[in-house]
Amino acid sequence: MRHPLVPLCALAGAALLASGCSPGSSPAGEQQGAASAAASAVAAKAPAEVGADELGQVPVLMYHQLVAKPAGVYDRTPADFRAELERLAREKYVPVTARDFQTGRIDIPAGMHPVVLTFDDSTNSQVGLDANGAPARDSAIAILAETAKKHPEFKPVATFFVNADAFSATGSAKALKWLKDHGHEIGNHTDRHPNLGSLDQAGAARAILGGQKAIEKAAPGTRVTSLALPFGAMPKPADVAARGTGYRNDGVYLVGANPSVSPFAKNFTPGAIPRIRSAGPKDPDAEFGSSRWLDKLADGKNWYVSDGDPNTISFPSASQDNVAPAFAKRARPY
Repeated sequence: MRHPLVPLCALAGAALLASGCSPGSSPAGEQQGAASAAASAVAAKAPAEVGADELGQVPVLMYHQLVAKPAGVYDRTPADFRAELERLAREKYVPVTARDFQTGRIDIPAGMHPVVLTFDDSTNSQVGLDANGAPARDSAIAILAETAKKHPEFKPVATFFVNADAFSATGSAKALKWLKDHGHEIGNHTDRHPNLGSLDQAGAARAILGGQKAIEKAAPGTRVTSLALPFGAMPKPADVAARGTGYRNDGVYLVGANPSVSPFAKNFTPGAIPRIRSAGPKDPDAEFGSSRWLDKLADGKNWYVSDGDPNTISFPSASQDNVAPAFAKRARPY
């Protein structure tokens, strides 16, 4: 599916209370959790030493399809994707899932920056497995693993927002099980990708619940807590996206077109989290794309910098008034 680029200012969302959720209990997830905790214990430093600012901006990047010959602005080549991940690793970004981002469970080493990698539409170029069950060459999951092997601090985790009949070439059950077993998050993109803004309240709720049920059928036991809006279109009323009979989403994700504020900031709105389309510096609408935004964040003035301790929230004292009340006890201004 193709999505029109919708600036954040054109969208509105209801402010929702973020709630905690338990990470997956898969073997890979447990190993990653243990490694993350160990890294945090070793890497914690004085906030001023690393210029910590956990009220800074976080890029939530949006991908759709990897193809050799892009046919539109939502297509990227495998080489483009590989180069973008290399840039993120080089600039000290560490991927976290949407689930962990929206609930403030950000556990990365001191001096590093979180990035959320999200994939819409459950295309076969994102998740493909060969006859031996290994990631297919040049698929998104293969390139993620390849990058993490070269850069050990770059966690190979992402959030895949899927529709019904996800990853048809591999099969939903097989593909979603692989994602769960390897620490990725499975998020909801509705059942058949309708424009939720064009449906009545009951119809929007059915589409969201249908997407969740399709995930739970293919991968029993999956807890779905994140939703990406098809076409970036908000249902009416907006809070239908976050909760309804049979579903609850702690984070609702838009189409574009700028970084998100920190989940610890007063003005964080989990019901309308902006994303940035992956794009080269000369692509159409490049000013809203990833290359340009990463350039802006690299000036070091506004990006999220971790203090290395997941239990504290460090930032320059001048930003004290920007902390959300729910996180005040964890605040460590300096």
